[in-house]
Amino acid sequence: MIARVIVTPKPVVNDPQGITVKQGLASLGFREVVDVRVGKYIEVSIEGSSEHEARQRVEAMCRQLLANHVIEDFRFDIEPEHKRR
Repeated sequence: MIARVIVTPKPVVNDPQGITVKQGLASLGFREVVDVRVGKYIEVSIEGSSEHEARQRVEAMCRQLLANHVIEDFRFDIEPEHKRR
């Protein structure tokens, strides 16, 4: 199975990368951009798990290592390996 994890700064956390990207887009003429948040995208391949077990394990991975729960939020999707091809 493949877990696709997205980690983003919490809305109340300052995001200097997002601010820089927003300013860069504005300087390129994309003035309609109201806000930008920059996060992380992580793919995790998991062997030998049911989808339920994989969800529990990925949740634990996110809480223990992949996301800093103080300043980041996370979400993820799980899909069988065969859908990836």
